[in-house]
Amino acid sequence: MASSDRAAAGGPAAPARAGDPVTAATEAAVHRFNDAFNRHDVDAVMACMTADCAFENTFPAPDGERFEGAAAVRAFWERFFQSTPAARFETEELFAAGDRCVVRWLFRWDDQGGHVRGVDVMRVRDGKVAEKLAYVKG
Repeated sequence: MASSDRAAAGGPAAPARAGDPVTAATEAAVHRFNDAFNRHDVDAVMACMTADCAFENTFPAPDGERFEGAAAVRAFWERFFQSTPAARFETEELFAAGDRCVVRWLFRWDDQGGHVRGVDVMRVRDGKVAEKLAYVKG
C-alpha cells in the first residue's frame, strides 16, 4: 500500500521509498511539525521551521496572509493557539517527493464538530519546514 493510500485509510503514512533519503527526511520533518502543532507547543513548532521560514494562512480570503521570518511566524502561532485552544489537525493523506510535501488535512477548532478540510503545500530544507502554504475548501 502506498504512503498516500495508507494515510487516506486512516493509518499512518508509510515510510518514504527506500533509497530516497531526501523524501524520507521531508516526511519526517513534516510529521515532527504536525506533532508539535497538535501539542500546541510553539517552541517545538518553531524548532521545526527554518529561521527564514514563510507561512501563508488561509485567511483572509481570497489569498490569505503571508508571514515571513521566524519572529513573524512565531507571533502568528502564539495568537492562533491562544484564540483556538482546541485546534487540531488530522492528516488524511501525506505525499512527499524530494524536498516537497503535500498534506491533505481535516482541521477541527472545537469539540462541537466545527471543522474545515484543506491542503498544505510544504517545502523542507535541512530537516526543517521552510515554507508552509495553506489552502482550504469552500
